Amino acid sequence: MTELLAGTKKGLVVLRGKRGSRAFEIASRSFAGEAVEFATRDPRSGRYFAAVTHGQFGPHLFWSDDPAGRWEQAEGPAFPAEAKAAVERIWVVEPGAGEGELWCGVAPAALFRSGDGGKSWSLVESLWNVPEREHWSPGAGGMCLHSICPWPGEPRRLAVGISAGGVWLTDDGGKTWRRGVKGLVPRYLPEEARAGAHALCVHHIERAPRQPSTLYMQFHGGVYRSDDAGESWIDIGTGRGLPSDFGFPLAIDPGDPDRAFVIPLAADTDRVTPEGRVRVYETRNRGTSWQPLAEGLPQGHAYLTVLRQAFCSEAADPVGLYFGSQSGEVFGSADGGRTWATLASRLPPVLSMRCAE
Repeated sequence: MTELLAGTKKGLVVLRGKRGSRAFEIASRSFAGEAVEFATRDPRSGRYFAAVTHGQFGPHLFWSDDPAGRWEQAEGPAFPAEAKAAVERIWVVEPGAGEGELWCGVAPAALFRSGDGGKSWSLVESLWNVPEREHWSPGAGGMCLHSICPWPGEPRRLAVGISAGGVWLTDDGGKTWRRGVKGLVPRYLPEEARAGAHALCVHHIERAPRQPSTLYMQFHGGVYRSDDAGESWIDIGTGRGLPSDFGFPLAIDPGDPDRAFVIPLAADTDRVTPEGRVRVYETRNRGTSWQPLAEGLPQGHAYLTVLRQAFCSEAADPVGLYFGSQSGEVFGSADGGRTWATLASRLPPVLSMRCAE
């Protein structure tokens, strides 16, 4: 049985179905009428998390041991008074490599840590106070820390992605940070302004758990790979078979560090699937080439928008792939993208998608 957590503009929808089935059933819906920006499950504890933005009371993080049952509000994430800031949106919650450890990324771009399984949170002040922050600038989605990549078995090592502030790395559990941006080319800036730019608009980063030194990135114009844990980046998108270098969603095969998936969008000024065709693109050779995976997906006048957090993979053999659209469809593949099915439709706009493993 596969369980999917669809964060939508009008609540958290839990979908369940037999792996490989052509349709999933709605098992529960929580936070009716509220925007669930992100939802996930910590596979170590079985605890569920939902980042909810209320129209009047703002963003809060909730946790539960049963998504159809009672939800408890966490203590934070919230800035201390001296930070003179307020959380505008909770973008991501990621289980860490340490016992009971979780990480949370928010807007304005900041990182929070929990050491008690997500019940309470504290600001990682070292990243909040980096001098380069004054040079960051918000992307279209605001100034946000949206990608958190722990290193399996190494709690002190972490990579995070910020729009638009680049990639930041720590090897000491967040005491100190350094930039990891060598090789990134911000083609959205004038050529004379690119060298040394700080406003680097990272859209999404994923780490390959079987080979943690390998990371994949969707950039604002370009797809990249790092072979040295995020210190430097190689362009793997230009002239290699992708219909566009723009997009947000990215997923990896947890069992194969050479394999990654992206869902390109037409352009930063036209954020829909190119040519009205919904296609997931796959590389099996670390980005040397990309091939479309489209069997079962809409191929005629289908102008879908898939957001940054609305694409995920399932650690299985073959790998499972799932994504949701702003028009309320959820698509899934249980055979590594070879064939696809519409698992749900007529949902509210999908903001995030995670497999509850």
